[in-house]
Amino acid sequence: MRFAVIVFPGSNCDIDCYKAVEETIGQPVDYVWHTATDLSAYDAIIVPGGFSYGDYLRCGAIARFAPVMNEVRKAAEEGKYVLGICNGFQILTEAGLLPGVLLRNRELKFRCHPALLEVVNNETPFTRDYAKGEIVNIPIAHGEGNYYCDEETLAKLEANGQVVFRYKAGENPNGSVSDIAGICNEGRNVVGMMPHPERAVSELLGSSDGKRMFTSVLSAWRERHGATVNG
Repeated sequence: MRFAVIVFPGSNCDIDCYKAVEETIGQPVDYVWHTATDLSAYDAIIVPGGFSYGDYLRCGAIARFAPVMNEVRKAAEEGKYVLGICNGFQILTEAGLLPGVLLRNRELKFRCHPALLEVVNNETPFTRDYAKGEIVNIPIAHGEGNYYCDEETLAKLEANGQVVFRYKAGENPNGSVSDIAGICNEGRNVVGMMPHPERAVSELLGSSDGKRMFTSVLSAWRERHGATVNG
């Protein structure tokens, strides 16, 4: 299974994502520059966190016009796996691959600390190794992680099971509507989340709860392609 980690000017979690793939599931992974115009060789695409293009205008607003985003959109439409983390989530919403927007945190402060999340949907390729309702510890690091959508969109997300993660009740760090920490598209193959699973792949980092997002998608890919555990 081949992974691409997209790199924009200002990305700063690309190395973390690369290492998470390399060290937790041992699959081939490449850095792919934002000017790339072909992602056909990859099975999964990670859009990492950071400050793409300096977060000018607003988070993700410039990155969504990068040439590579046309290829990310094409890959998503083909059913390939796409994971947007933090700034990557913001970029996916700006690009229209996921509904809603990310606003400034409710208290207008950058929040960087462990966060407890409830696994709401464990039927996506990225969450199949979790139990529904499980509480996991995955850190956040953002200033604009306040997920917002209108009531009609929220009702649709709830009805379609597109809410993937919620902050544990009473521990919403940013004011997100309905405590939402992560969502997916209707096809379940595109997931966006503000917390950083790549920073929670070893107990040395304080939690290994993020590791299962990578084992999950590898398992989903192998099932789709009829591969054995040993490839």
